[in-house]
Parts: sequence; structure tokens; C-alpha cells
Amino acid sequence: MSAEQLYEIIRRRRDVRAEFTGDPVDEATLLRILDAAHRAPSVGNSQPWDFIVVRDPGTLGKFADHVAEKRVEFHAALPPERAATFDPIKIEGITESGTGIVVTYQHDRGGPQVLGRATIPETGVYSAVLAIQNLWLAATAEGIGVGWVSFYDPEFLTALVGLPGGIQPVAWLCVGPVREFQEVPDLERFGWRAGRPLSEAIHRETFGG
Repeated sequence: MSAEQLYEIIRRRRDVRAEFTGDPVDEATLLRILDAAHRAPSVGNSQPWDFIVVRDPGTLGKFADHVAEKRVEFHAALPPERAATFDPIKIEGITESGTGIVVTYQHDRGGPQVLGRATIPETGVYSAVLAIQNLWLAATAEGIGVGWVSFYDPEFLTALVGLPGGIQPVAWLCVGPVREFQEVPDLERFGWRAGRPLSEAIHRETFGG
């Protein structure tokens, strides 16, 4: 793969909601994507993540119903003009994708002394998020869509997939083949929020410098 191909994958990556074909991602592709996730950098090489693959229609349906309830709660808390903008935005593709991957974090993974985490405990969770980014880019390269669902109560998801004590959910990812990747991200297309230009995010030496 050339550098330009890699940059194109990064540009093409989208948070997918409505474009899933309904076909399941095949096992070989799924394992390649998970292997990419498992190769992510992690603080102290602790690899504090686990990946729970969920395909049971009953479980997918229960989670979708829970997320729908949370969507209603969020909508009700919005001012009228933002609620109108939010109305057409699809927030999940849980049943349409056919595959959910729950990414978790275990703080005790790697033992009591995790090299590099002593002063910044959050680096453990950051490591799990790096695994998600690896998974997302690998999936994009395979023509597989990924949608990160964050409208849920962690306690509900913990019980739904049977997480033991000490393991917390970081993300539910909807994963499946897609008809297309949208050229413009959904939140921009629907007018929720536009992206910032890179020039606004770069600082030199000090913030604002």
C-alpha cells in the first residue's frame, strides 16, 4: 500500500449509519479487522482491550431498543431548533449491520505497575481507543462500514454482554458491508455541525501561538 492509499482510506472513513447492506461481514474479514485492532499501540504493552462479537438477533434488538429510548431522551432535552435538525439524523445501525463489536477496557490488565500509566491513568482507555481507530481504518480498507454507538447506559451494556467486574465498555461498533461511504459526514450533511479547518487546530510552541 502506498502512502497516498493510506491517506485516502483516512479521508474515506465515515461513521456509518444508514448505508449497511444487511449482509454479514464474513469471518475471514472480521478476523483481519480484529487483528488490526489488536496490533494497536498500548501503554506499557498492556493491551487492555477485549472484543465481544455480537450477532444474535435478540441481543441486537434489545440493544437497538435501548438506544432508541436514549435517542428520545436526548431529543426531548434539545431546544426546538436543534431538535428539528436532529430529527432526520440516524444515530445507529445496530440491527442493519448484523454485527456488533463491543470494545472493552480492563484497568488491571498488565499488572499493578503498567509502564507509562503511573501519572496519567487515562492512557489505558486511550489505548483501547487506538485499537478502535485501527479497527476502523482496516474496516474502511476492506469496504466495511463502522458506526460508533454512544447513546446507551454503560450499566445496560455491561449486563447485556455479561461483562465481569473490572471490565468496562468503551464502545459498541456496528460493523458490516456498505453500499457506499458518504462523501460528506452525516453531521455535516444534516447541518448539525461542520468540521473545523486544520489551520484552526494547529498551534506553535504555545496554545494560540
